[in-house]
Amino acid sequence: MNSWNLIYQNMDRVAISIFGFNVYWYGIFYVSALIVGLLAVKYFIKKDKYPITNNELEIFFIYAEIGIILGARIGYILIYDPNTIYYLTHPWEMFNPFVNGKFVGISGMSYHGAVFGFILGTFIYAKRYKKSIFLLMDSTAIALPLGYILGRIGNFLNQELIGRETTLKIGILVNDKLVHPSQLYEAFLEGFCVFIILFFIRHKVKFQGELIGLYMLFYSIARFFVEFFREADSQMGYFYGISMGQILSIITLLISILFLYFVRKKGIKKLQH
Repeated sequence: MNSWNLIYQNMDRVAISIFGFNVYWYGIFYVSALIVGLLAVKYFIKKDKYPITNNELEIFFIYAEIGIILGARIGYILIYDPNTIYYLTHPWEMFNPFVNGKFVGISGMSYHGAVFGFILGTFIYAKRYKKSIFLLMDSTAIALPLGYILGRIGNFLNQELIGRETTLKIGILVNDKLVHPSQLYEAFLEGFCVFIILFFIRHKVKFQGELIGLYMLFYSIARFFVEFFREADSQMGYFYGISMGQILSIITLLISILFLYFVRKKGIKKLQH
């Protein structure tokens, strides 16, 4: 085996330790994803001439990120965590980074939960400041896959969301077997490829809400495909041969199609470019 196959055996999930607190690579990449997302949104809002000021964006970003973090954590607990009942009866424990007095951080985030939280945060901001929710979501659409790339790299470095077994040389040794580095497949297909598609079609959309709808459409297709290389969560298993991630991708795909039909039928005000 080469050094790539043994990368997990030679890599520490902890980046640095500060006064006894471990800072994990996952946490660093998660925060980096949020920062890159904000910078990308600022860049494309200015470049594509969205009618959103820098001050408005920064306030919106706070609403959106609170929604994303809450949605990602709560979504994981409701969908994937085997201790759902415990957390529902002890909600203050959802974000408790300590276990038996030891700092272990917070693990377990759901992307689909994050999407719901993002939509809710955007809706609250739009209502409070009287902005178009569709315009706001469109302004962030192209930045989402960029942040997603860093998030999946963080999953890879955290040695989680492991892929299915493979005989390919690209495999990573986990529990005495080679598995697909599915997190990196996701970073490439669901992140980089979706970004490239949105980058080239963003000026061709006609209605507000169309760009975010297309993002969810392409993401769902890519996620459904990559799930064939990713091991299902042990507590979930498979449902007639498909994973929970694929089930959620099908649901998201159908919602995105209905959403696109809605915004195109209503002909909501065209984007200002």
